[in-house]
Amino acid sequence: MPYFLVILAYFIGSVSAAIITCKLMGKVDPRTVGSHNPGATNVLRYAGKKAALFTLLGDLLKGLIPVAIGHALGLNWQWLGLVGLAAFLGHLYPVYYGFKGGKGVATALGVYLGLQPIVGIVVVLSWLISALIFNISSLSALIATLLAPFYFYWVSNSLPLFIILVVMTGLIYWRHRSNIVEIIAGTEDKIVEKGNKVTEDIAEEIEKIEIDEIVDDMD
Repeated sequence: MPYFLVILAYFIGSVSAAIITCKLMGKVDPRTVGSHNPGATNVLRYAGKKAALFTLLGDLLKGLIPVAIGHALGLNWQWLGLVGLAAFLGHLYPVYYGFKGGKGVATALGVYLGLQPIVGIVVVLSWLISALIFNISSLSALIATLLAPFYFYWVSNSLPLFIILVVMTGLIYWRHRSNIVEIIAGTEDKIVEKGNKVTEDIAEEIEKIEIDEIVDDMD
């Protein structure tokens, strides 16, 4: 059964939320514009906020659901990690799209939340804190995913899981190598900066959010 779930996780991970969402909504194929990356950021730039939100949720769920199934089956940390890795590899190297996929951050987050929701939330908070400090989304993702294996090792005390998550982090860094070059050069896009239409729109939306609305949404 664990072997079957690992294989199933890969095929689930291979489904591209970005490509399917854009096709259903009549938007441009994200593989043909911008960074050519079928991920939420590229979809946001060329297909809009709603499409980007569906893409983000889809990529997250395909990492979370297989690991959650593994939990329900009572798998140990090592097998849960392998299931999560398979879903993650499916996103990076999807069998349905010529093995050309996204960068993996959202799917990795889904894996983290599936492994242990509280630790997954800590990873998200690490991203948010880094974003507040550095104002660079890719750098924040790199910092959060670098810390994730250590967070989970502290909770699980599982060396195999730690190694699996380190492999995931390494692959995320590899897929972000162009971003890393731009970060070092000081040319990487900011989350909020003047002159950037996408980030200005995001900033305006954040400014519109009221505390009362957040509380209402949590009820």
